[in-house]
Amino acid sequence: LKRLLMARRHKPPLSLRRLANFMQRKGRNDKICVIVGTVTNDVRLYRVPKLQVKLNIAFPTVKLLFSGPRKAREAEKHFGPAPGVPHSHSKRMLFDGGWQLKTNQEMAVLIDGKKIASQLREKIRDHLSTVKSEFPKFNPKLAIVQVGDRQDSNVYIRNKLKAADEIGISAQLIKLSSAIGEFELIDRIEKLNTDPDVHGIIVQLPLDASAEIDAEKVINSINFEKDVDGLTLHNAGRLARGELENTIVPCTPKGCLELLKHTGINISGKHCVVVGRSRIVGGPVSALMLWQNATVTTCHSKTANLAEFCQSADILIVAVGRPNLIQGSWIKPRAVVIDCGINVVEDDAKRLVGDVEFESAKQVASFITPVPGGVGPMTVAMLMSNTVDAACRTLKRVKRWPLTPYEPVLKSPVPSDLEISYSHKPISIDKLANSIGLLPHEVEQYGNFKAKVSLDVLNRYKEQKNGSYVIVTSMSPPSRGAGKSTIVIGLTQALNVYLKTNSFACLRQPSQGPTFGMKGGAAGGGYSQVVPMDEFNLHLTGDFHAIVAATNLLAAAVEARLFHESTSSTEALYKRLVPVKHGQRVFTDNQLSRLEKLNIQPKHPDQLNPEEREQFSRLNIDSGTITWNRVVDTNDRFLRLVTVGQSPSEKGHSRQCRFDIAAASEIAAILALTTGLGDLRRRLGRIVVANDFQGRPVCADDLSVAGALTALMKDALRPNLMQTLQGTPVFVHGGPFANIAHGNSSILADWIALKLVGQDGVVVTEAGFGADVGFEKFCNIKCRTSGLCANVAVVVVTMEALKLHGGAPEPRPTDDSSPDLLAFVENGCLNMIRHIENIHKFGTPVIVAVNKYSTDTTAELDVVRREALRAGALDVVVCDQWAKGGLGCVELAEAVSKAVRQQKSTHSFKLLYPDQWSIKEKIETIAKEIYGADGVEFTVDAEKALAKLTDQGFDKLPVCMAKTQKSFSNDPNWKGVPSGYTLPVRDVQVCAGAGFLYALVGEIQTMPGLPIRPAFFDIDVDLETEFVKGLF
Repeated sequence: LKRLLMARRHKPPLSLRRLANFMQRKGRNDKICVIVGTVTNDVRLYRVPKLQVKLNIAFPTVKLLFSGPRKAREAEKHFGPAPGVPHSHSKRMLFDGGWQLKTNQEMAVLIDGKKIASQLREKIRDHLSTVKSEFPKFNPKLAIVQVGDRQDSNVYIRNKLKAADEIGISAQLIKLSSAIGEFELIDRIEKLNTDPDVHGIIVQLPLDASAEIDAEKVINSINFEKDVDGLTLHNAGRLARGELENTIVPCTPKGCLELLKHTGINISGKHCVVVGRSRIVGGPVSALMLWQNATVTTCHSKTANLAEFCQSADILIVAVGRPNLIQGSWIKPRAVVIDCGINVVEDDAKRLVGDVEFESAKQVASFITPVPGGVGPMTVAMLMSNTVDAACRTLKRVKRWPLTPYEPVLKSPVPSDLEISYSHKPISIDKLANSIGLLPHEVEQYGNFKAKVSLDVLNRYKEQKNGSYVIVTSMSPPSRGAGKSTIVIGLTQALNVYLKTNSFACLRQPSQGPTFGMKGGAAGGGYSQVVPMDEFNLHLTGDFHAIVAATNLLAAAVEARLFHESTSSTEALYKRLVPVKHGQRVFTDNQLSRLEKLNIQPKHPDQLNPEEREQFSRLNIDSGTITWNRVVDTNDRFLRLVTVGQSPSEKGHSRQCRFDIAAASEIAAILALTTGLGDLRRRLGRIVVANDFQGRPVCADDLSVAGALTALMKDALRPNLMQTLQGTPVFVHGGPFANIAHGNSSILADWIALKLVGQDGVVVTEAGFGADVGFEKFCNIKCRTSGLCANVAVVVVTMEALKLHGGAPEPRPTDDSSPDLLAFVENGCLNMIRHIENIHKFGTPVIVAVNKYSTDTTAELDVVRREALRAGALDVVVCDQWAKGGLGCVELAEAVSKAVRQQKSTHSFKLLYPDQWSIKEKIETIAKEIYGADGVEFTVDAEKALAKLTDQGFDKLPVCMAKTQKSFSNDPNWKGVPSGYTLPVRDVQVCAGAGFLYALVGEIQTMPGLPIRPAFFDIDVDLETEFVKGLF
């Protein structure tokens, strides 16, 4: 080479092509002293000493690889910087992909769409395999909707199905008749929108329908997050605005961009001419190239002098559907040509051609796509890419919610709860739902400020890791409570608004008994409340009404069965139970279940023998064992014992029974503990209402009423979404009392909230009354069913409660003062300490939150801090959430955040007792370990009940203790830390549907009464504004 160059020193420059041919013939790859320049688009070779250039010959592109940083800098003086090569270097290296030089004698390089698409599919397959290794249940699914039977559509669909199968995507073809109408077609798409297992939806165009169908309307009915064709208005709008990270880009334009990237051309600053403006290709590709920083000109059928525009293009993209429209003479030399057209030309042989006249164009262009084998394969590959991306988005970590928090104007003195609630208009519940990641079809609004949330959310977020779980409980509370609800709301407001952490509050729905009785509502208070508080405290979405209806329907079914069995013969009873319909008798599903329970082989109703008919027809309920009571959601002491059946029409079949308050119904507990609709149906069917004369349990399924109960309860199954005063989300669901039931909000609400907040978020719920009551049941009953456990427990204390348990008299409900005696506080701390110790028995760390009152002194707060820390609390925080909202709970939020981070890896939750223990052992363990009793005394009735329940197989259920919330003991007046006593258990019943046993301790009432001056004295409606007045 050196001799060749030296010999030609004074002759015309040597062309690069001639040099390359020479080097190939000699099989050489030497370093030579040359510099490369360009003259009139032709690459020439010149001799320059000191600069070494290594030539890699690979037609039609010659790459120049400069050896060493000094040589690179010298090269830059002649050529300028190479694309993608740094200007300064500290190490000797080869600079690949720098100057790529061509001669003007070369023809265009074919952009092999088939090869690139194959590489892309392999890359998608590898990515899918990686994702599945982390999420084994991950299965991307594409739904292809086809109307009619066009042959060309069938070909395209086969290609898509084949590509999906090769990659590992589940693809479903939904082939619909040409006779389908627009409404039915959109309805089918809506069902796919709501199917959490479907990640991508495409509608094959054109629609081969006999009726006129608006294709644009059909396309826009697709959920934009599943629109993997990228054709909906939502995705088109985002693409037009340049929001590429949040946009599904149409497949063909996305494929065009991928092909351009494979040429190595730098798109930025180039003039891109797009011929065609369709909504599928031309329009989107223009927008896409614009956001790649190209200067874009869009041409169409009305463009004059089309050839002139094409001749100015560095990048020419053609999508018009006209064969061989663009001639080679229209193309700028060295331009890149992307031909999106595919047309059938009928000549001697049927052949496919593009919109660009290929033979003439390839003589001028630098790169060009062939037809077929260019853009077409990329379109299918990009459809697969979009589908996998859409599926992967469902796995992505939940981001910080884009909430619009409200900063209340704090007033002193603090106005009434209702006044604060009415002073602020909440945001629309659909906007809040959207902000926290719920889809429109997952939210059913009940007015503007409350909504039901679909359980489908759980399936959509099934791969999402749960957030942290915080339970708020308290020491033994005074009559007006300790303020747990305000702490829950203030804490979640602080986490969301001030710590920027996704946080959800999960609360119980209040019963109207306390709302109109003495305690008032349960929406929180002051600047930490759920709004609108009147809607929260009254009917909400009707869940309690459903509980009342279902409970009383079951009670009516028991009474009716007693009546009809006592007044009908077996044959008459059987014929009425299995009536003739359409000429034959048919068993219902419920009746078939009863036959299975009786070990009677299911057969035609007429084939049962007389003995089998009697077994089937007669439940033989022992009326003296009926435990199922009617309910109302009102405090009414005169319903504690009533006589029913005194009308002459009941033929003397009267009996004494009782009413409970709705929150005491087993169905209220079932709603809070169920895990889904199927589980709800099974639990309702298992409800034991009585025993028969043989001592066997009689269930709701035996009465064939469980299906109807499920129908009444199915809407109540979905949690209710509301918001706090500061615009943060709250689930309100379930409302069993803690003293006579298990006292916690629903498992379903917690499950959904834990998914929505994301791995870094926090869900805060509360357990009724003190930790000896609500928290113990939270662990032993709720967590046993849900599989969850709290990362941290917050124990709420007040100076009023501490002084009360330290020996001070309980203040009247209207008295806002507390005795300022430090000794009472010190003595009362023993009650707080016992609760901290009890929580530690479950392996749960504790933070103490002091619910601040204006009368609290520094000395009192210091005592609480000292004693709580000494008892093992992680921290003690003073909270002023009532007067300051979330701002008053920032310190608690920081303490909770720190604790959950620490406890995620070290927390070791444990139950108090295993399922296998006997009923007695479980009751005695709770009494000794939690209440501090010396032992348990079972009455004769309780002993009989224990024997019967064990014989019936219910002894493996956990125990729910029904006792006073005011004391560790059974005596509500025994304050502090009672000791040296025996806990009396007077009866044990089974709540088989809820899944626990129900032990009655002392004289506990399941139907409260009204006080002398109930809360309803103050409640009224403003006749002008229709606002409710007087709620608290």
